[in-house]
Amino acid sequence: MYSHQWVDGKDAGLPTGKAVCIGRNYVEHAKELDNPIPDEPVLFIKPATSIVSTDSSLALSERLAPIHYEAELSVLIGKPLTKATAEEVLDAIVGVGVALDLTRREAQSKLKEKGLPWELAKAFDASCVQSQFVPFEGIDLAATTYGLDINGEPTQRGDTSLMINPVVDLICHLTQYFTLVPGDTVLTGTPKGVGKLADGDALTLTLADEVLAEFSCISAP
Repeated sequence: MYSHQWVDGKDAGLPTGKAVCIGRNYVEHAKELDNPIPDEPVLFIKPATSIVSTDSSLALSERLAPIHYEAELSVLIGKPLTKATAEEVLDAIVGVGVALDLTRREAQSKLKEKGLPWELAKAFDASCVQSQFVPFEGIDLAATTYGLDINGEPTQRGDTSLMINPVVDLICHLTQYFTLVPGDTVLTGTPKGVGKLADGDALTLTLADEVLAEFSCISAP
């Protein structure tokens, strides 16, 4: 069962909440999928049941394949936020990590064509792979880098200074619609370089120069 943890392995002492996710927050990622640049943040939610840790292998359901990866900076919330100011957001953030927003890209495309919601493509079990968290103190959310390597090759590199909507502004915006509670996370959008995962892939998630997670993919029914 998943629970939020710090990089030292200690439990974060927070319940597992929902993950509020941001779509198309990097210009180059929107372009690579031939999506328009949004006028305001694209929001969707992954339930708590979708979140899994990086402590063991990532099981890729053959029934749901193909499954694509999207590496994102994730923010752990420690205080309730509703219609929050920037100061309230900064006071409520307790940790920063890296997550994979797993996506059934073909299913998502078909749902979008029909004007239907994305849950079957974005909110399925184990669709949110969450690293351990680094304490927020001392991290500059306006200039933070993170990355995903697959089989030793640099695959995605994110830089918050290149985001269309900065992290704190994003959280202020989404709390106008969704109340965040302690244990919720916010996934802040993926940079270019998304692609399909395969059985046996070895994944590494990094925050700045620190390795937060190393794990492999395995096929599952």
